[in-house]
Amino acid sequence: MKIYVDADACPVVSIVERAARDHKIEVCLLCDTNHVLQSDYSEIKIIGAGADAVDFALISLCRAGDIVVTQDYGVAAMALGKKAYAIHQSGRWFTNDNIDQLLMERHVAKAARRAKSKHHISGPRKRTQEDDKHFEESFRKLITYAEES
Repeated sequence: MKIYVDADACPVVSIVERAARDHKIEVCLLCDTNHVLQSDYSEIKIIGAGADAVDFALISLCRAGDIVVTQDYGVAAMALGKKAYAIHQSGRWFTNDNIDQLLMERHVAKAARRAKSKHHISGPRKRTQEDDKHFEESFRKLITYAEES
């Protein structure tokens, strides 16, 4: 098992590394050339800055049983298709039972934004320590689940 992180602006990299270190699992952080990452634990792969380049590189590397950390529903769907596990930075597990609904919600939201382009939709709220705690608990449960499967 290996953990792959879609690390462009990912706020949970340190949490992922801490949990991975505790379980002695390798981590690979993938980012584009617009981001600078440093790690004393993870392998870092810098991918060209093309549209979705990091996403496709991550999916080409992951295998069945690996864990993918991403906020991108499309990446999660492709990871699930490869029999990997996927988790959002919020701590939500992506599963075969919820991915279709999430992709549909993403599509509907994108269509609504296009239709109302003159109306500003606010971004996500600021991340809290409680968010980090929730992610870490969920992520550690996923690691245990993946190790036992």
